[in-house]
Amino acid sequence: MQQEHGYEINELAKEESWRMFRIIGELVEGFDKLSGIEPAVTIYGSARVKPEDEQYAKTEQIARRLGEIGFSIITGGGPGLMEAANKGARAAGVKSVGVNIELPEEQVPNVYSTLTLTFSHFFVRKVLLVKYATAFIIMPGGLGTLDEVTEVLTLIQTHKIKPFPVILFNSNYWAGFLEWLRTDTLANGYISEEDLHLLRVCDETEEVIDAVQTWYLKQEITGRQALSR
Repeated sequence: MQQEHGYEINELAKEESWRMFRIIGELVEGFDKLSGIEPAVTIYGSARVKPEDEQYAKTEQIARRLGEIGFSIITGGGPGLMEAANKGARAAGVKSVGVNIELPEEQVPNVYSTLTLTFSHFFVRKVLLVKYATAFIIMPGGLGTLDEVTEVLTLIQTHKIKPFPVILFNSNYWAGFLEWLRTDTLANGYISEEDLHLLRVCDETEEVIDAVQTWYLKQEITGRQALSR
């Protein structure tokens, strides 16, 4: 029995070692394929929104306008608002990147990505969604979107990346989240007042475009440079 147990542990150790190489391989592939896409903007949002939804049209419009002024668009590569953003980028004729993830219920890459990457590991995907971005636009979404926006805010709060614009689109949707941050999280001392200033709320497409373009022209810095500190 001891021999069998030792064999199992040894095999598990080998599997973990190979898993590390697979992770490194995914990162190398991502860095290689996304090199040179800057300046780029990452757009997050729900995978469940249908094309007839107003938020779909807004997302498509924002991505198209950003593309028209020269920004590539990066999304999670799936359906819903990710699809809308990739569709807008494609219409503008800029690079439309979809960083897709393998899931138990398979997420099929949307047809509007001109460059699609598919990964097994969520954290590799999340690194790439941040690494090349000059700004982050957070459309309405669920748990995945909340995870992404809080991760971006944490990276900025802890000075792991530069304080790029983090734009919450649709004030009505995000009102409850912002109120919770103020009345519970801030009130209990879990965050600082300055942390709230990392967020900007917009309701109009041109507000978003102006915020991203103004910051980019002022800073003249890309996502990759910020992460190489």
